[in-house]
Parts: sequence; C-alpha cells; structure tokens
Amino acid sequence: MPQFEPVLLANVGKPESHTLKVYESTGGYTGLKKVLKQMAPVQAIEMVKSSNLRGRGGAGFPTGLKWSFLPKDHPGPIYMCINADESEPGTFNNRILMEDDPHQVIEGIIVGCYATKATTAYLYIRVEYPRSYKRLQMAIDECYAKGYLGKNILGADFSLDIFLHRGAAAYICGEETGLIESLEGKRAWPRIKPPFPAVEGVFRKPTVVNNIETMACVTQIARRGVDWFKSIGVPSDPNNPRDPGSYGPKLYCLSGHINQPGCYEAPLGITCRQLIEEYGGGVWKGRKGKAAIPGGISMGLLTEAEFDTPLDFAGPGKVGCLGLGTAAVVVMDETTSMIDFLHNSCRFFSHESCGQCTPCREGTHWSLSMLERIKAGKGRLRDLDLLLEIGDTIGIIPGTTICGLSDGAAWPIKNAIRKFRGEFEEYIKRTNPTGHLETKAVPALPILAGAH
Repeated sequence: MPQFEPVLLANVGKPESHTLKVYESTGGYTGLKKVLKQMAPVQAIEMVKSSNLRGRGGAGFPTGLKWSFLPKDHPGPIYMCINADESEPGTFNNRILMEDDPHQVIEGIIVGCYATKATTAYLYIRVEYPRSYKRLQMAIDECYAKGYLGKNILGADFSLDIFLHRGAAAYICGEETGLIESLEGKRAWPRIKPPFPAVEGVFRKPTVVNNIETMACVTQIARRGVDWFKSIGVPSDPNNPRDPGSYGPKLYCLSGHINQPGCYEAPLGITCRQLIEEYGGGVWKGRKGKAAIPGGISMGLLTEAEFDTPLDFAGPGKVGCLGLGTAAVVVMDETTSMIDFLHNSCRFFSHESCGQCTPCREGTHWSLSMLERIKAGKGRLRDLDLLLEIGDTIGIIPGTTICGLSDGAAWPIKNAIRKFRGEFEEYIKRTNPTGHLETKAVPALPILAGAH
C-alpha cells in the first residue's frame, strides 16, 4: 500500500506532547490563526463543507452541512457540544487524542465555534476518563493564559469559553440529544426530533454536536487545506448523488485476537484484512480469523470471507453491516463462540437501553433472556427466528424508536445468526437434543423467574 504519513497521531509518543509548548513547536494553532485572519465565519463553514469531512463519531454525517443547519442571524447564544463520552465497546481513539494531543482537539473546537458563531463550548467527557479530563483541563488553562480562549481571541472580534462536563458514563449519552439532556442535569433520555439540536439544543438554543476526532480533523483541514484532505480516502460515487465520499485520515482501533492491538491511523478505505495483517501483525497464536466487528459492536459482524471489505463509510453496509461506526475493529479467531459473542452483545445493550422506547426496552431484554436460555442448554431452533424478528423490528431504521441504540442492538443479532446460523443450530441441537424442535412456549429460567 502507498506510504501514508499520520497527521492525527503525529504528536503521539513525543515527550510532553500534551503541552502547549510542544504543540506550538509542531505548527499548532497556525490553522486557527489563518482562519481568524483570512476567513469570515461563513467562509470557515464553507471550508469544512467543501472538504466533505464526515463526522467520526459513528453516523458519518457531513460536518459542514450540519453546521450550516444553524439558523441564520440568530441573536444567540449558540452552543457547541463535543461528545467525548466514547462508550462504544472497542473504541479508544478519542482517549488517545485527549490524553496525548489535547491541543489538536481544542484548536478544532475553536475553529468550529468561530465558524458557527458559538460563544460557549461544552466538552462532555465520561467520568471513567480521569487522565483525559486532567490533560484537557490543563490544555484549556494554557489556552486561556495564551489568549487562545476567552475574550477577543488573538485580537479578533470573537470570544469563546470551553467548559469540561463529566458524565456518569452511560452508553445512551453518546446519542447527541441524550448527551444534551444529561448536560442539562436531567436523565439522559434522547429527545424526539424534530426539533433538531441545530434549532433547539442545549437550553433550547441552537447547538451543534461533534465528536473529538472530528474536531481534530477540522484542525488539520484549517492547517493543510481542503485539497490535502480530499487527496486522502475514497472519492464520492458519481453514480450515487447521496454519497459524499469517505475523505481524509481515520483512526482505527484494533483489538481482540490480534498480535499488535492498538490505535492506527490510515486513509479511509483501507480493508479490514489490510488493517489486521499490515498494522495488527495478523491474528494471534497462528490461528485463523473467524469474524471481526468493523466499528464497534453496534455495527454487526464481518465474516473472514468479508475481511477484504473497505473500512469506509460505504463499505461495511455492502456486506450487511450497519456501517463504519467508530472504526473500532475487534478481531475474533477461529476458536471464538458466536453464541458467547452474541450473548455478551445482548447483555450490553439490555443494560444500556434507557428504557424510554418500548421496542428497545423489551426487545433488548427478551433477546438477552433467549440467549441465556440457549446458553443454559434449553434453546429451541425457533428461538433463532424469534431473535431475527426482534432484530428486524426494533430501531430507527424500521421507525419504531427515538434513537439508534436499538439499531445497534439489532445488528449483532441479525449478522451473527444469519452469517453463522449453522453454528447456532449445531449448538442448540447438541445442548438440547430432546427439546430443540419444541415450538410451544417454554418456561423461563429460574434466575429469570425471580427464584434468586
């Protein structure tokens, strides 16, 4: 593959990389100075819009387009919220940026706030990231002292305050309106949309919500330019007017049964197999790969035969996955039980469902109940079809819930059973040889019936 020079991780590993002194020595804040000096806010939005930067938090929505949804000539205040909750299993790229290069993130936030005319930014960070919190707060304090934050930044008619807000670490807070509710001191129940946050967000004022890695990309676009950014990744499909392409560098988290787990930067569009073999050193212990999660467990599963799928915003969807998500790739070797994988997935989503929407609350609960019964040796072949029915009927995509958590819960179910159905059937027949063909309702396990 062509030589690629990391930019998002360029400072990671350098001594004192989290300090303002080191960041400025590597060109830090030159992009901000250029934007403040040469661009009006509308031009800064157009810069990001023309770069086709897509949000790195999971949904992949075009960032500049999101910024342009804010009401024109609004009297204010306008807010920016930065999602640093990072709750998707297998994801740790945001943590690395916050701990080892926080100024890269802060510079992008300042550029984004200037573009959107936001005067206050809230950085919502999970309480389980104490080191990230300390590094970010130190960087924010350095910025106030140097004049990058506060009143009339660098002499411009632009002022900005950034506040860190620690959340109680709930998966649902990764959904933008759930994050906003939590930020306001309420239970993190996602809001019905419309109105969208661009119209009514924090404190019912116009708000834009972005991800940590997204803001680091904004920094690099401001510093290096739109043409540089669009020279990396996968161009838009000329035959699909709805495809904005997958441009720029991406941070891929690689974990699981791999020789060299870690966070790697590569152009969008690298295949899963390239990531595993060229960056991760291959599957561990000389074993073969069996499956991989392409971007956090909410995205579903790739089989080994699908490892040549490009990890861009379009690739995983072509093989039945939900999408690229956070690009957190978790590799499973040939000894992995898909029954155990799915049980763990269902257990996670059942625990993290906020309970507001009945299909999600009940669907995640009963999925877990059936998987527990299957693991206990009382599964029926009919259970697989019931699980698929749940997977196909919960979520935003079939239009039954407010947020996408239930879509994330459904995709592992649909992928695991449809792509590895033979393994599930063999397990059920082997562990329940006399009852696997039962079609009538069966009693719940004692633990589920309240015996304990």
